[in-house]
Amino acid sequence: MVKQTIQIFARVKPTKKQTAEYFVDCEEQGGSLEFVVPRDLADGVINNKRENYKFRFQKVFDQTANQEEIFEAIAKPVADNVLAGYNGTIFAYGQTGSGKTFTITGGAENYNDRGIIPRTLSYLYQHFSKDSSMIYTTHISYLEIYNETGYDLLNPQHEASRLEDLPKVTIMEDPDQNIHLKNLSLQQSANEEEALDLLFLGDTNRMIAETPMNQASTRSHCIFTIHLCSKELGSAMVRCSKLHLVDLAGSERVGKTGVGGQILTEAKYINLSLHYLEQVIIALSEKNRSHIPYRNSMMTSVLRDSLGGNCMTTMIAAVSVERKNTGESISTCRFAQRVALIKNDALLNEELDPALVSLTLSSDFISLKNILVTVLHASMYNQQYAKDLFLSVTTPSEIENHRHPKLGRMLEG
Repeated sequence: MVKQTIQIFARVKPTKKQTAEYFVDCEEQGGSLEFVVPRDLADGVINNKRENYKFRFQKVFDQTANQEEIFEAIAKPVADNVLAGYNGTIFAYGQTGSGKTFTITGGAENYNDRGIIPRTLSYLYQHFSKDSSMIYTTHISYLEIYNETGYDLLNPQHEASRLEDLPKVTIMEDPDQNIHLKNLSLQQSANEEEALDLLFLGDTNRMIAETPMNQASTRSHCIFTIHLCSKELGSAMVRCSKLHLVDLAGSERVGKTGVGGQILTEAKYINLSLHYLEQVIIALSEKNRSHIPYRNSMMTSVLRDSLGGNCMTTMIAAVSVERKNTGESISTCRFAQRVALIKNDALLNEELDPALVSLTLSSDFISLKNILVTVLHASMYNQQYAKDLFLSVTTPSEIENHRHPKLGRMLEG
């Protein structure tokens, strides 16, 4: 078991607009992001408002950081842990238009703008091709949570059907409190090209709308999951891990954006689900808290393991330093500080190969059947001899030594 707090990083979105006063400090043992908010003279002569807001992170990426730097520092270590058999999660959090989707998925215009998901897929499949000592199988799922309802973004009917006609993904919970998602498909991908095709299919089906804050605002939470099983050649053990790559919809202040209609409805659902996420974070960060409200929303139910469970989790705080967004960026950083208090207990997901176990049980069943028939046959001649035989026979070969000629016909029947 590996005990580890959730790792937090910050990324500043590039902008050409007027920015707030902020400072990025990069150190060997971490980094910090500081905002300076001058006091408003209109508040009067006596003004005790705080001017400096400084937040600590594992590392802070300023406006000049590129996608390759983000992958190497954040996603690659998580991918390595998943290859080793541990569950991993990376999720981006921040206000709408702060660069979450660009960080997780990337831009479509330039190859160098690829985000964490395509770079992780490329990294994993390159590793598979170089490691000839292991057998790898990968499956992919892509879940969208829109207005608190789950949909399978890899459903082939998605593009041709109306949203209300699509099957809903529902949460099922077993007696051990493990979460299972009904109507969410698992698509096998044999190579990087097939995996990227699934990613592009899912991205095509996502709910996107233009808002005052963002020309292409994602209106749903999306969870791209890579399910990985690995087995060493000749070994009876198999490791099955999963990697959640999560693009959360951005929070927005409705009074500030002035949206209405369907976009307003979407904003309400987004803000409510993020509020429930914050409730879970607060509950987990409090000592001796007996109840964690995971079931309040679908998103927190699906990410239960990622938040205080069997997972190595990383959060990316996406912040905008435009002057008008200073308040939201400070809120995002405060949220990240609470997330950093959460401890996860990551377990090595290793077990006996189910196929090998099934084969062994089948063989044991046949052997047991032979032993029982032999003993029953022997009991017809001598009960004491049958008892001694039952206690002494342990292998099928020993049965052959005691078998009566008529016993063969009984076994074949």
